[in-house]
Amino acid sequence: MKNEITQKVRFVTIESDLAGQRVDNFLRTQLKGVPKSMIYRILRKGEVRVNKGRVKPDYKLVANDLVRIPPVRIAEVKDTPNPKLEKVAELESCILYEDERILVINKPSGTAVHGGSGLNFGLIEGLRALRPQASFMELVHRLDRDTSGCILIAKKRSALRHLHAQLREGQMDKRYQALVAGAWPENRFKVKAPLLKNVLQSGERLVSVNDNGKPSETRFRILQRFTGATLVEASPITGRTHQIRVHCQHAGHAIACDPKYGDVHFDDQMRRLGLKRLFLHAASIRFIHPGTEETVRFDAPLDSALTNSIKQLNEIL
Repeated sequence: MKNEITQKVRFVTIESDLAGQRVDNFLRTQLKGVPKSMIYRILRKGEVRVNKGRVKPDYKLVANDLVRIPPVRIAEVKDTPNPKLEKVAELESCILYEDERILVINKPSGTAVHGGSGLNFGLIEGLRALRPQASFMELVHRLDRDTSGCILIAKKRSALRHLHAQLREGQMDKRYQALVAGAWPENRFKVKAPLLKNVLQSGERLVSVNDNGKPSETRFRILQRFTGATLVEASPITGRTHQIRVHCQHAGHAIACDPKYGDVHFDDQMRRLGLKRLFLHAASIRFIHPGTEETVRFDAPLDSALTNSIKQLNEIL
């Protein structure tokens, strides 16, 4: 049986950093664990007041607005997901950089960026549990569950807006390392192929090259050659779902141990060398810091599974 708690009436003065946010989205951050349907119900009934007046869900908050948040009976929400305490604690060692505006993580492979699709725990939930005092924490961009490396988190709404603007304007530079099948051609510097996303009934996402898809471009650079494999640096110009993975497959050089777009024979060879995860790693990220306006760069080291694979390949004559 779930424990229930009843919140008291609260009055929140909106800081300038939260200005421009819709009131329904603001309430979702304030009333963790409350169903969306209940949030819209209390708005509709006028229980939520802004400056003593009723507002619609799409009302955009203004600095110094006074928001009345009514008492709501909700299932008690624990700050830290108990079954994942160890995983939450491990995230501390994955932090590459943190200040009052941003947090940069070297995400482990196998960790989803957020809960959902049958998962009740993801990176963002873990970070919120790790930093319960943080009033705001949101993903700036995403990484596939099996991809490791640099991921950027905003700790202020103003920082999120600033960083999203950089993403839209192509000012953020992300570099990945991928181990691909075969010999990547010396003269292949980019792949431009439109990508179409399909969502299966199971909720699984599959992406294919299709003329009806969205324009997509990835640039490539050879880092190291091995017998039957190449380590490449991939720089996505656009940010489509599974972009690097599908562009590598389209080029005829699938990424090692990719369960969706891989090369079965190449994957078998890599597994014999001990690789059990997708060899795709967000190695670095460069952007303009939303506080200092200076260009900063962060690098994430490869984990032991990937470095061991490179060591094994170097030993093959």
